[in-house]
Order: sequence, then structure tokens, then C-alpha cells
Amino acid sequence: MKTLAFLDCPTGISGDMCLGALVSAGVPLHYLQQHIAQLDLPEAVDLNANLVQKNGIAATKVDVIVPHETATIVPPVRHLREIEQIITAAPLPERVSGWSLAIFQRLASAEGAIHGIDPQYVHFHEVGATDAIVDIVGTCLGLDWLGIDELHCAPLPTGRGKVRAAHGYLPVPAPAVLKLMEMAQVPIYNTGLQGELVTPTGAAIATELAIHFGDPPAMQLRQIGLGAGNKDLTMPNILRLWIGTSTDEPSQHYSHSHSHREAVTSHDDHPHHSTMAVSTPENSDTSQPPDAHLTADLPRPPQWYADQENSHPHCNDPDIEQRAGVETVMVLETQVDDLSPQAIGYVYNRLLKLGALDVFTQSVTMKKSRPGHLITVIAYPDLAYLCEQVLLQETTTLGVRQTTQTRHRLRREQIVVETPLGPIRMKLAFAPGQTAPLKVHPEYEDCAILAQQHNLPWREVHQQALAWWHAQHKSDHVFQEVSES
Repeated sequence: MKTLAFLDCPTGISGDMCLGALVSAGVPLHYLQQHIAQLDLPEAVDLNANLVQKNGIAATKVDVIVPHETATIVPPVRHLREIEQIITAAPLPERVSGWSLAIFQRLASAEGAIHGIDPQYVHFHEVGATDAIVDIVGTCLGLDWLGIDELHCAPLPTGRGKVRAAHGYLPVPAPAVLKLMEMAQVPIYNTGLQGELVTPTGAAIATELAIHFGDPPAMQLRQIGLGAGNKDLTMPNILRLWIGTSTDEPSQHYSHSHSHREAVTSHDDHPHHSTMAVSTPENSDTSQPPDAHLTADLPRPPQWYADQENSHPHCNDPDIEQRAGVETVMVLETQVDDLSPQAIGYVYNRLLKLGALDVFTQSVTMKKSRPGHLITVIAYPDLAYLCEQVLLQETTTLGVRQTTQTRHRLRREQIVVETPLGPIRMKLAFAPGQTAPLKVHPEYEDCAILAQQHNLPWREVHQQALAWWHAQHKSDHVFQEVSES
């Protein structure tokens, strides 16, 4: 089963929008930063990700911070060979290096055709700048991290007006963009929006990596990433990245191919690929979420959240305990000084039943020296909107802060241990690459039931469960130590 991605670009596509959509879809920012730092660039590059609002829609904005944006350093003008040396000298994954080189070679061919010179002698101005190199290599890193086997793309909007470039003002679409569209025979249309919608970097990424332009492919939708653009338009300036798995349903595509492409399905050299595929149990009914009654009285989310709202891949997923690795979460925070503790308890229960990963409070001192509570909610990105609505609806707050973070999740298993007091479920957590548990926790509810049945303190039942488990698995620990020595 292939992992598919579809670029939905109603307001165009650019390099930074691609990065934002990938980070929104789960690619860790520190992973991109780590590999970008290995490029032989004269400037020290930092990546900064923030959640921004575009016409009321929350999307991820990724900025490439380089010194020449704040100092007097002039970005170099590079030729194709210099950019190729920067990419090939870095220890990038094989697919990333191949994709990045092909994108710049396609750009060079387009620029060469425009200026009537050999592609090797093309001077890259904006596209050869450090931030453009980071956009392209970073996008390839993100697609590889997600394990994307096929990239598809919607028709591209043209925009209107003019754009300032190194050679002065140019008509929109810029000559390089128009040439790239022609080379790939891309279907285009006019949205009536003013300004440059498709940048040369965005056009090069789409025309080189996408295997077809048109309607979305038939797939089981698993995740959506939203990447914000710089401009404020009359509609949300957001690139939507749809990620899913292929289905057996045949589909007709307008397609084009490139000689460098090969079907790559092996990801053994990349530890993150196995953590991104979210599966649904066979024969399960996904038409209605199991806990639909929990959201019945919430305001409906904006239309662009509709694809995520009823297909939440994490909540109520029996396979989630088995997954491990780095994943993206949203942290929602708000503080209140006029809310009843009874209401806070109700909010706790509602958020946890909705699917929040964790909910907790801290005592804080607020304005006018008033004691209050800081309420924090941790949830997967596709549940963040509904959790935010619960906070706004059930508390007295006037606003909720959002931050995107990554967390490292240990692989977990659950087994039932038959103790002299009765059966107790044990939650086991495993360090990466280990077969012996790193942590063991008896299930609270099971210990509570047995404590009541035997008229014993809960703490005693909990301790007996741990002691019984360690006694039963002592030989396993000895074997593990011998096998690793």
C-alpha cells in the first residue's frame, strides 16, 4: 500500500508554504534544522515555525532566518554547479539528494530556455539564495520523512499583476514559472487574485516531484497539513497537503513523468517512516466517529477543518499504543480567575473524553494579584480546534493560546497479569530498539476494583501487582542482560 500526498493550492504554492504544510503534517522542525545545518552554506540558518491565522483559519508558517535578512551580508549569486556541490556534499538521505538536484536542474533548464543560454551558465538570483535552497531541500526532507511514495498536485492558479525581481519588475506569472508550467504541461486557471501566487521555487517543486496534476487521487485520507503563505488575500492563503494511503479504486489522472523517478518503497534507513502511517482496523466503520455525541453541541469548525474533524486518526485507535517516535502535538493554554472549581472538573472530563492527550492545571497569580488557574490541554493537531471550542464554551476565558510542539513517544504494550488478588492489566513502555520494558505501570482502575473487593489499601494492591510482575518476569530480565553482553 502506497503513501500518497496531494498538494491542494487554491492560492498558489511557494517553498515556505511547502515547509509549513509539512511541519503541520507532523515533520519535526528539529529534524529539518539538523539536516539543513549539514549543508555547506556560508550563513547560519535557523527555521522558525508559528501558528498564524489566515482569514480565520489556523495554519503553520515556517520562516527561514538567514543573516542577510537582518545584516548587511549580500546573498551570493550561484550557478547550478555550485548548488549541486552544496547538495551532494551534505550527508542527506538518497531520495532527498536526488529530488533536490532534479528540482534545481529543472529550474536551470527553464531559466536557460528563457535567456537562451546553457543551463550550466544560468545565474540563480532569488532561487539561488540560501533561503530558497533551504526551502527546496527542506521540502524534500519532509516528503522523505513522511514516507511519501507518490506526490500529486491540483491545477495551478496564475495570479495577475507584476512582481519585483533581480531584473526589475516582471509580469505574473514570472517567466520562469510560466516556462516550468509549459515544460510540465500543467493545467492552469485564473482565480482573479492579485499578485504572484506561484513562485519559481514552488513551481519547480510541484512540476518536478508531482506525477500528475488534476483531481485528488483515490486514497484513504489520514492527515492534513496546512502551510501559510506571506500575503493576506481575500481567501485563506494556505497550501493544503493531503496525506493518505492508496485504495483499490482505479482513478484517471492527467500525468507526466520524469526519467529520474523510481518507485521507492523501502525506508529501512529512516527511523521515522514507520511512525507516520496511521492505520484503521479492517472492516471498521469510519463514517461516524465513535464519540460523535461529545461534539454535537460544539460550533462547527471552518470548512477547511472539515476533512480532519470526522476522521481523527488518533482518538479511539487501538493501534496507537503500539506506535513510537517523534510526533507533533498542539498545546492549548488559557488562564482564568473567575471560574468555579466544579466547572474545571467538568472541563477536564469533557476534554479527555473528546480525545485530548492530557489536561492539567497550575495555580497562577494573575492581574491585580488575583489567584487563578492555568489550564493546559495537549492534543493532536486535528483535535485542537474542537478542544479549543470546549475551553471557549465551558470556561470564562476570552482567548486560548496555541503552540505546536513535538514529543517523543515510547512504544507501549498492555498485558494482563493474573495475581493472587485477581487479574490486573499492566502497561509496558519500551525504549527504542529494546525488547525488555523500560517502565511497568499497573492499571489504576484494576487496582481500585481489587482493593475494594479485598478491602485493602489501593497502594498495597498496586505494590503487589508490581512485585508479582517482576517475580514472573525475572528470567526475562536475566536473558536480556546476557543477550546484550
